[in-house]
Amino acid sequence: YPVNLKTLPQRQVASVRMTIPAYDQEGILWHTLVRETEHLQLQPDDPCYCAVEFLDNEFKETNVEIMASKSVKGTYPDTEHVKFQTLPAVTYAGCTFKGGYEQINDVVAAVSAWIDANGYDYAGAMFDIYHVSPHETKNPDEFVTEVCFPIRKK
Repeated sequence: YPVNLKTLPQRQVASVRMTIPAYDQEGILWHTLVRETEHLQLQPDDPCYCAVEFLDNEFKETNVEIMASKSVKGTYPDTEHVKFQTLPAVTYAGCTFKGGYEQINDVVAAVSAWIDANGYDYAGAMFDIYHVSPHETKNPDEFVTEVCFPIRKK
């Protein structure tokens, strides 16, 4: 898995932050975001970043705190669960892969090894960017996901 050093630009997002039972229940946040904003007719940013940040900073079996976000153009009023905010630019080590999510552990290991081997420290919560997700296709072979770790030089 090839790892690259990148910067995600500052962006305006619609975000939902929740504690969910397990990682595979992430769809709860996306359904909430869509349900609570469909009347707002959100304009996606270009490019549009759909991402999930894992806020616990460690693997947990249950009660996982995450934030899902979608970058948007314009300003909108907050809803019950959706908050609109500006996220700062972030430098990260990332690896983009195609296919099902069963590869995630191997990709995380590859990115972690790259960070250690290249003189970086972790500088924030891990996040995934969904370039092609279950929202766009039901075929897991077509998913395109980027595993990202914010970093800084040691």
